[in-house]
Amino acid sequence: MMPVSSSSPSLDANLAVALDALLTEQSVTRAAARLRTSPAAMSRTLARLRRVLQDPLLVRAGQVMVPTPRAEALRDEAAAVVRRLAVLLTPGGGVDPATLRRTFTVQTSDLVGVALAPGLLALARREAPGVSLRVLAEEWEAGPALREGRVDLEIGSIDHVDPETRVEELVTVRMAAGVRAGHPLAAAALTPAGLAAAEHVAVSRRGRFTGPLDAALAEHGLARRVGAVLPGHLAAMVFAAAGDAVCLVPAALPDQPRSPLSAPAHALGLRLLDIPVPLPPLTIGMAWHPRHTADGAHQWLRGAVRRVLRPGHAG
Repeated sequence: MMPVSSSSPSLDANLAVALDALLTEQSVTRAAARLRTSPAAMSRTLARLRRVLQDPLLVRAGQVMVPTPRAEALRDEAAAVVRRLAVLLTPGGGVDPATLRRTFTVQTSDLVGVALAPGLLALARREAPGVSLRVLAEEWEAGPALREGRVDLEIGSIDHVDPETRVEELVTVRMAAGVRAGHPLAAAALTPAGLAAAEHVAVSRRGRFTGPLDAALAEHGLARRVGAVLPGHLAAMVFAAAGDAVCLVPAALPDQPRSPLSAPAHALGLRLLDIPVPLPPLTIGMAWHPRHTADGAHQWLRGAVRRVLRPGHAG
């Protein structure tokens, strides 16, 4: 930094800061106080600067010290170097969202994308109007996309990550049975036998007909009939809203406010019924590559996702 000549030593960051303080204060004592060091240490630093720059820099004039012509010429440049250092070394979290010009790529399911995008874009309009959002469909293995920088954030049930991937849990939901308004199952309390007897539409990216609900029903000696397997929850909800099939819908736990993930089901007029057999809860999280952890823009994105998917969350 700040080389003097091809054959001379150069100023490191600490010497540049000390030079700025000395030329601004024109006093070893005041410069030492400014940098929270001792006058003796500052005197040694001044001696080193004199050797490096081959100039006295500050000389005694009665009771004060005055800068040499060389020091006068260096004053503005030294101050500029220190300002550039301050910008360079400022943590990324200090970014002003209003100044961001960035497109974020998020990989998630159709349901999470629909639940997330409106709230995330509303936050961007208020806080970061230069931010745009690209939502990609889920892949079976999302780790390489994060590692290769093709995706900024993966949101969903995170179960296939590379060792270095950072994962944060966002919300835990239960599964409810979604049926159209006026469905016979909604007329009375749902029973395991009644649930098993209904037609079902399943959701699986891999085309699987069975899942945790089948295992839970089997504990009661029951089996359900799956009439169709669709790749996404939204398609399954539309299917259920148009007929008598039952679909599974993520819903809030009993002690939580309504989950944004169930909003599409309510918009389609589906009734959400408690499932009468125990099912494991579903945890929705977000995953990102560690190179983004300290990036201020990415920190804003993660905070915005928290606020949308965790109602009432402040950060």
